[in-house]
Parts: sequence; C-alpha cells; structure tokens
Amino acid sequence: MGRQMAPPGWRGGQFNPWCAAFKPTVTAPLTVRVTVTAKAASTLCMTIRLSTDSGSGAGGAATPATTGTATAAGRRSDGRVIGLVGGAHFLSHYLIYLLPPILPLLKEDFGVGYAALGLIMTVFNLASGLTHVPMGFMVDHFGARRLLILGVAVSTLAYVGMGAFAGYTAMLILAGVAGVANSVYHPADYALLSASISNKRIGRAFSLHTFAGFAGGAAAPLVMAYASIQWGWRTGLMLTGVLGLAVWLPLLFARRFLSDSAPEGKAATPAKAGVAEQAQPQAQGTGRNTEQGTRTGGAPEKSGVALLLSMPILMCFLFFVMLSMSQGGLSTFAVAAFIAIQEISLEGAQMALTAFLVGSAVGVLIGGQIADHTRHHEWVAVTGFLITAVVIFVVGNVLLSAGWIIAAMALAGLNFGAIMPSRDMLVRAVTPEGSMGKVFGFVSTGLNLGGAVTPVFFGWLMDQGEPRLLFWFAPIFMLLATVTVLAARYAQPRAEAAMRT
Repeated sequence: MGRQMAPPGWRGGQFNPWCAAFKPTVTAPLTVRVTVTAKAASTLCMTIRLSTDSGSGAGGAATPATTGTATAAGRRSDGRVIGLVGGAHFLSHYLIYLLPPILPLLKEDFGVGYAALGLIMTVFNLASGLTHVPMGFMVDHFGARRLLILGVAVSTLAYVGMGAFAGYTAMLILAGVAGVANSVYHPADYALLSASISNKRIGRAFSLHTFAGFAGGAAAPLVMAYASIQWGWRTGLMLTGVLGLAVWLPLLFARRFLSDSAPEGKAATPAKAGVAEQAQPQAQGTGRNTEQGTRTGGAPEKSGVALLLSMPILMCFLFFVMLSMSQGGLSTFAVAAFIAIQEISLEGAQMALTAFLVGSAVGVLIGGQIADHTRHHEWVAVTGFLITAVVIFVVGNVLLSAGWIIAAMALAGLNFGAIMPSRDMLVRAVTPEGSMGKVFGFVSTGLNLGGAVTPVFFGWLMDQGEPRLLFWFAPIFMLLATVTVLAARYAQPRAEAAMRT
C-alpha cells in the first residue's frame, strides 16, 4: 500500500519553512526511490536548520542571544571611542582656558600690559584659525588617529613649557605652537567619531563630545585658581602634563578601537568589536552606507578646495559664524548689559549668565538624544534658534525681575545647547566619505572668525551706550543662522542630501 506523504514543509506535525522548498513528487504506490529522496530532504532540512540556529550559516538569521551579544559589544565599543575622543576634547578646552584666569599674575611677573598679554591669546587663536583647514586635509590624508595622538602630545608639552621656561617671549612662541596643535582636535575628533560610532548612537556621541569640551573649559579656571594659590601659576601650568599624559596614554594604547579616516582610495578598516551591528539595516533607512548607495551612478562628488567652496559647505561655514557671534555676544557682554537695562544686581546678572551656560550644557545632552531619533536635524536647529531668539529678545526689551531673567536665560541656554548635536549632524550630512577632516576643519574656522569679530562689534555697541542692542543683534544672528541651516540642507539635489543619522 502507498505511503501517505505530508504536504511540503510539514514535518513532525509542524510547518518548517526551510523544508518548504523541497517538494518531492509522490505517486502511489510509493517507490523506494521516492522514499530515499524524502529522507534525504529531511536530513538536509535538519542540517540547514541546525546551521542556522547556531548562527554560522551564511545569510542565516541570528538568534536573539547572538543579536543581543553583538548589540552589547557595539555599545561597549562605542563607549570606548566616545571616552577616548571625548577625553581629548576635554583636554583641548581645558588648555584654551588655562591662561585667562592668571593674566593678572602674568602682568605682574612679566612687567607688561594687558595689551601685550592679549597678544598671547591673539597668536594662539590666529595660529589655530589659520591651520584648521590645512590640518583637516592632513587628517583625511594621513589619518586622524596618529594626528590626534601627536596633537595631544604637542599641545600638552607647549603648556608645560610655558610654565617651565617662564618668560614673555617664550610664552608668545609656545602659544603659536599650542594654537597649531589645537587645530588638530576638531577635524580629527569628528572624523574618528563619524567613522567609529554606529549610526544609531552618533547623535549622542556628538553631544557627549561637545559636553566634554564644556566640562574642560569649566574645570580649567577652578584648577588654575587653586594651583596658583597653592604652588604658583608656573607649577599650575606644568601640572597640565599630568592631565595630558592621562589622555595621551589611553589614546596610544587603545588606538585600535578607533576606526580611522583612511586616505583617499583606501577603505577604512573597521576596528570595532561591534562592527556587525553597523552592518545591520537601520530602521529609518538613513544610515551612511544607505546614503552612499543613492549617490552611485550620479555626478562625481566634489573634493578638495572645490568641496569646501560648494554651496552646502559654505552655508555650514556661515552657520558656524552666526552661531559663534550670537553666543559670543551674550557670553561676553550679557552681565554688563543686564545691569544697564534691568533692575538686577551684579550677582543676579552673573547668575543669569551662569544659568545660560549651565542650560547649554544640559541642552547638549538632551540634543544628542533628539539627534538620534530624527532625520530632520535642520528643523531641530531652526526650532532651537527661534525659541532662543524670542527669549533673548524678551529679556532685553521687557522689564523683568531677577528671578524671571535667570529662568528665561536657563530656558534659552537649554534650547541653544540642544542645537549643537544637530549642528554636527548637519555638517556630517553634506560631507562625502573621506572628507570629514577637511570639512570640519573648514567650518570650525567659522567659530574662530565669529569669535574674532564679536567682541569688537558688541563692545562698540556698549561703548555707544546701546546695551539693549545686544538683545537685538544676538537674535538677528540666530535668525540668519536658521537661513544658513535650511540653505545647507536644501542646497544640493534631494538624492544627495539624504540626512545621515
């Protein structure tokens, strides 16, 4: 009597999709040849299923256990990268703010005026601003890891030298060396983060990177004030070597965890334990690899100077300029302006500025979460700027109590800080692969330019007896920044402007 066969794909009373592909033709009565074929199909089905369950089959689906392991490994790897690069950014801002707290002591020891001491800061900023773009090209050509390691060493030694070889001329020369070394940080940091961090956490990585810089700038005056009182300013500067070594050694010995920006024409080598996680398709479909696929078959991407002079990158540069001018005016003259136009004490005005700065730091962390959960970074920036502009205009043109001014400045800082991660994501979105160093080096020069223009312009307004205009022009610069954001986002064809998250 013929053998009764189950429908294709059914075995043991359960449907197995792996076996559905095997459909042996069965005729009654069943022959020996067909029986052997069915057993072979069953054996092959079991082999394939076992291979798939173990995660070793090519193209097989990973089990929840293996997926969870890969995700945890990717998270740990991202954490290491953020710690290494964030530590370097902490150091860079720490070094920038070392000298201002001790200028009165330098004036007394060197026997020079504040104008001569200001020249030290000018040399530093000039050297840093002029070398940002060349350093960005070097990062893309030679690799970000080695240049960041070198930059940390040189900048640390420059400040140690300022304390060891104390003298005005030596400090002037070393300020130039420190400025050149400082130009490494932004191009190298952003290139390493962009190449090393998984797409689903890149927004938070940018936010923590920015927050680390804020923390370094806040720590420097406190440390230098204490060190100067206890041991003198020279010792305080030389103690920078301890912090520099604490940042440099982990970078040196854990550099394998940093995916470098490879020279043009070479593929970057993934150095992440969780690289499998990056290969998975993103739920939003907006990862860097996906975007690169949309560019194939189109016109060749611009590179070099032509890339920097393209409309999207120029708009990002102007965005950084407007950002620096709006923030710089408030940070420098808000206290004096509040005292002049509001019924507030010096302490209250200082607290209002502190609320803005603290709010900005908290906003940066919140902005990182937002950046990882949206593709529309331009609208995050626009919304943040508009809210901040309205609040700043109100506190400068409506008579308020000290409590309301402090609360309003905290709100303004919160929204202003939330812009920062989306700012970095916007630049990343318009930057071709392999050009992250030069682009971030170029747009970061906008911060230097805005920082150079702002004190003179807003100081002139204050000298003219018009402190209220500070709260007009700062919002105007913010509104201009929104124009540059939208222009940068939509200045290229939509297929090439797909946002990277």
